[in-house]
Amino acid sequence: MSDDLIKHAGGCHCGRVRFEVTAPAHLEVSECDCSMCSRTGYLHLIVPKSRFRLLSGEDALATYQFNTRTAKHYFCASCGIKSFYVPRSHPEGFSVNARCLDEGTITGMTVRRIDGKNWEKSHPGGRGERLEE
Repeated sequence: MSDDLIKHAGGCHCGRVRFEVTAPAHLEVSECDCSMCSRTGYLHLIVPKSRFRLLSGEDALATYQFNTRTAKHYFCASCGIKSFYVPRSHPEGFSVNARCLDEGTITGMTVRRIDGKNWEKSHPGGRGERLEE
């Protein structure tokens, strides 16, 4: 398994929101069981802001915030898909939904389960690990 970084493209269902993210071909993602992620089937690929680029659709994005209002859940106002957002655990980066990445660049995924139902206990200090640039 290589840690070499490549560009992956992705977006929402209708295509208005498009982005690219730089990450390995074999992705390490998290599956959270919180009320939001479990309902949407979100697979978190956490990246620093420097490795994410919105290509189109900024004008199509709507935002949803709840609880501490730290996370910024962006979704396409046309099709409703949340393909990326700013997570509470890593407010200096992005969480990209690996299920919203285009086919062709991903060689595999390792999925790690996250206890989001008990977020405060599983994230001491209110944040996740520091992101590497």
